[in-house]
Amino acid sequence: MEPNITEDKTYYHTLRRNMLITVVVVSFMPLIFVSGIILYHFQTSYTEKVAAHIESLVNQHRLQIDTFLKERQNDILFLTDSYTFRELSDEAFLRKTFDIIRKEHGQVFQDLGVVDHEGRQVAYVGPYRLEKASYAGADWFRSAIKEHAYISDVFSGLRGTPHFIVASRGEWNGNPYILRATVDFQYFNRVVQEIRMGETGSAFIVNRKAELQTETSLDISKDDELLRNLMEQALKTKGDVQINVLEGDKTRAEKLYATGLLNNGNWALIYRQRMNDAFAEIYRTWWIALAVFIAGAVAIVTMAVIVSRRMIGRIKAADGEKEMMNQQVIESNRLASLGEMAAGIAHEINNPVAIMVEEAGWISDLLDEAEFHESENLDEFRTSLGQIKKQGIRCRDITHKLLSFARRSESERQLIKINDMVEEVVGLFSHQAKYSNVRIVTKYAEDLPYVHASQTELQQVLFNLINNALDALRPTGGKIVIMTGCEENMAVIEVKDNGPGIPRANLMRIFDPFYTTKPVGKGTGLGLSICYGILNNMGGKITVASSMGIGTNFRVFIPHQDMLPEAAPDSPPAAETALTETHQSPIGSP
Repeated sequence: MEPNITEDKTYYHTLRRNMLITVVVVSFMPLIFVSGIILYHFQTSYTEKVAAHIESLVNQHRLQIDTFLKERQNDILFLTDSYTFRELSDEAFLRKTFDIIRKEHGQVFQDLGVVDHEGRQVAYVGPYRLEKASYAGADWFRSAIKEHAYISDVFSGLRGTPHFIVASRGEWNGNPYILRATVDFQYFNRVVQEIRMGETGSAFIVNRKAELQTETSLDISKDDELLRNLMEQALKTKGDVQINVLEGDKTRAEKLYATGLLNNGNWALIYRQRMNDAFAEIYRTWWIALAVFIAGAVAIVTMAVIVSRRMIGRIKAADGEKEMMNQQVIESNRLASLGEMAAGIAHEINNPVAIMVEEAGWISDLLDEAEFHESENLDEFRTSLGQIKKQGIRCRDITHKLLSFARRSESERQLIKINDMVEEVVGLFSHQAKYSNVRIVTKYAEDLPYVHASQTELQQVLFNLINNALDALRPTGGKIVIMTGCEENMAVIEVKDNGPGIPRANLMRIFDPFYTTKPVGKGTGLGLSICYGILNNMGGKITVASSMGIGTNFRVFIPHQDMLPEAAPDSPPAAETALTETHQSPIGSP
């Protein structure tokens, strides 16, 4: 009986179609499920992180601006509390007082004046001709005469330029008087404009009437009602920074607003940024995830088609099953061998590198022969050969490190001369220091003991410390002093700069992962954390001492040959942070 060829084709076609659908559905379900969960948690955590960062940024600058205003207010209050109306109304005395204030605080105050209870300015010091000005009808005067201390809104007034008044009220012979000062608007405006993040994030200040108190490049001409609502919301929350996301229309993009109160609730600091800028990383991640998903979908469908065809082919070719199974076993063995070969590639690279280093040494020996001594390029040949040998050794170290990582083994440790290692790393920074107007000074102690450690890891520690010092000195130039020594059974490397120093509040956190004081996009916050981990694993430690305006001093302690890490205590000492306000004494000669 002849087999029904048509039925066979229909059967195999149906079987292949069902197998294809099953493979695709089974493969897509976990892909969609896992991808959705990961993206959801990433978006949630990143959104919270961005919101927290913006809230922290606004709150920090809000406190900074409030502190600035209160300090200026206290300066004026001090004068009214310390001197009488008669003394302050003496223009010679007032000018002397004004000069002292400007000498102490810079050009923050533009002028200083004394106004009697009728609004007449009886004494004035400043660049404007306001000696006999009358403020009886001015809004700020009517408000200031009722309060002990007062800060006005920004207005043009008699001088015709934006400014605001800081005033305090005093009493003389039963009548009130006002000591008022004008704050430099441009200085105050610059403090606010420093609040920037991303491409569209910036800040401005408004009063309760939604009137601008600082300059801004943002278009807020249509946002009066919105700004008033943000101000009212901030007042209801008693000063906490509020984050709002407001949807835009077809012509205005969705924006994020952060609002914090200033000046006892009379002003509000408002930070605005487009959502697509604030959460650009999320959108970028979504596009990447979409691309990966599409690529995965194509791969799944392709593999499903291939697998279904192969399976049907195997069923149809029953007589060739054994041969195909044998072939599959062979292919599996080849794949396993390929995996082992991949693990050995790094090892095989060492062979040509070793030949390269050996040949470089042989050529170096040839250059010692008399026939090459008169060559004009002899020094260049030797330098190039030295570089070939050095880079060959470096390649060997890199491949060894790759093998160590693949086999999860310890980094190769060896006996290291501290001074030679330091000199090699310092040489990497010679050109960079020159163009940054930074001078690197090295002071090496003699007869230092060997240390038993990974040279590449120690080089990474020293590289990070010198690089950080260069970053601190790059704006102004300066000096980096690198010293070696021995202290308490430890070899010590000291990296000291005369840069601006690290604020006391930041010292406790500089070894935390991802903590950085650099602008967004300029730093990862991992350098010092990695240094801490490397030294901690060696049984060593790292300390820091810093003084604002004087500089920063890092000290690295490494067990030397007489105290190897294997002989160190079970719990190696943690990195210490020296919270000192005085400069630390160096090792060796001052």
